[in-house]
Amino acid sequence: MILSCGDALIDFVPITASDGREAVRPAVGGSCLNIAIGLARLGVPTGFVGGISTDLFGRMIASHASDSAVDIRHATRSGDQTTLAFVRIIEGESQYAFYDVGTASANWTYRPGSIPFEGVEAVHIGSTTLVHNRGAREAGALIDDARPTATISFDPNCRPNLIEDLQAYRRRMNVLAESADIVRMSDVDFAFLHGGEAYVDRAEALIAGGAGLIVITRGTKGALAWHCREGAIEVPAAAVDVVDTIGAGDSFHAALLFALREQACIERTRLRTAGAAELRRALGFACECAAITCTRAGADPPSRDEVAGLW
Repeated sequence: MILSCGDALIDFVPITASDGREAVRPAVGGSCLNIAIGLARLGVPTGFVGGISTDLFGRMIASHASDSAVDIRHATRSGDQTTLAFVRIIEGESQYAFYDVGTASANWTYRPGSIPFEGVEAVHIGSTTLVHNRGAREAGALIDDARPTATISFDPNCRPNLIEDLQAYRRRMNVLAESADIVRMSDVDFAFLHGGEAYVDRAEALIAGGAGLIVITRGTKGALAWHCREGAIEVPAAAVDVVDTIGAGDSFHAALLFALREQACIERTRLRTAGAAELRRALGFACECAAITCTRAGADPPSRDEVAGLW
């Protein structure tokens, strides 16, 4: 199976009320949970690792995960409240206001030895649980246990309004990226972390450190990738009528992991020896899945039936 470790929360997504005024609709979200949902909907045995509250919203999260066949046996249930995120779409980008102090996600603690990693093909980490030292430390402990047998996937999914010490945060993200086999980030996240550095320079540095695949997603401009053997690969974005972009990057990441697994390229050694055609197929499929997610409100990745003609 594949495990996704990190945040599970409730997004309050903007809608227009019947009287024409602005309103919000609660929707289950969180980047790492979204990736687990996306993988499970594509038919991959998937588990979620992180904190899920026992409150009203936590029960919504648990039910949503179960409805998509995501295994939450390794999640920690607690009475701490659920993280809430209020979303606004500004110039085509989703902007967030988070309420994340003392939450089940923020307080999650990894229990060494609690997960049988010999049955896990890959582990994904990322997003808001890595904002502070504590969350990054717990994720790092999990990676240490998983890395001998599992491929490590990483997406920082930066949330600037949660970050108090930018330089410390950048150092943490660099350490986590250097521990991963697959690194994906949006162009916006790259600029936040690395400023005007060239994509290729950062990608080559990570590959020199042992990574197999680095991907930068650029919205309507498609994706750029660098592979340790095949070099640079570019794939276009699919043209669609965009409703919103919430969860599009998560859908891309889930579809990328799915496609690599389907082609027997998810294992670390096979990832490093994958061919250009396999990588291009995986990246192209990921772009298609992200585009589907953009055609509907909220983080709603496609099911296997919806992409049957694409894979």
